[in-house]
Amino acid sequence: MIVMSIAGVDPSAGAGVFADLKTFQAIGVYGTGIVTALTAQNPNKFFSTQPVSPDYISEQIDSVMDSYDIEFIKTGMLYSPEIIKLVTRKIKEYDLKAVVDPVMVATSGGDLTKEDLANAMNKHLLPKSILTTPNVSEAEKLSGIKIKDKEDAIKATELINCNCFVTGGHMNGVNVINIDSEITIKKQELLKTDNLHGSGCNLSSAITAYFAKNNSLIDSCLKAMDYVYGGIKNGNYGTLIAKL
Repeated sequence: MIVMSIAGVDPSAGAGVFADLKTFQAIGVYGTGIVTALTAQNPNKFFSTQPVSPDYISEQIDSVMDSYDIEFIKTGMLYSPEIIKLVTRKIKEYDLKAVVDPVMVATSGGDLTKEDLANAMNKHLLPKSILTTPNVSEAEKLSGIKIKDKEDAIKATELINCNCFVTGGHMNGVNVINIDSEITIKKQELLKTDNLHGSGCNLSSAITAYFAKNNSLIDSCLKAMDYVYGGIKNGNYGTLIAKL
């Protein structure tokens, strides 16, 4: 099984395409990677971003699809509305099933994007995707409401035009998953550690990998939660270390 990540490059390898490829391999699928932007960052600090042109992103996708029969992808940092529109076109062109990590801010605190991408995601990308995995801040931007508790998170998932998994890292470990209007609440222990860099990237790529391996979407989410929990528990160097 071959899958694809469309995301930015983190040179510290804890997040972005490099992290996605490691997760794909750990779960047992072959991963390909499309680069949308270069970043200068590490687990503790974000420095800068250099985006890749939409035309070159398009060429990367086409070159991989020319050789491989890919059905399942994840997206990470897409940087601009122009890149979001391009990726949406490619999802439709190749009939791809996309898990969207709506990356807007790095774990290390840096703004990864040129502008607010919520409108472009809501209008173009999310209606063509199978799932989005925002943290609380991203879910607030996508839904347009403030999230203070579980009930707010449930409401946000109902307002976002896509199956939605609001991660619980900023909600006392309470994760809210809405798939086909069925709500699943899953509480998970919050580990006291600094090894968190790239946790959202690892989650979305793990969901993609498990879904590609014929798990249901909800089972893919639950298995990915366990995968990320294990990665954080065994983490080092400021990021996750996978152990299956």
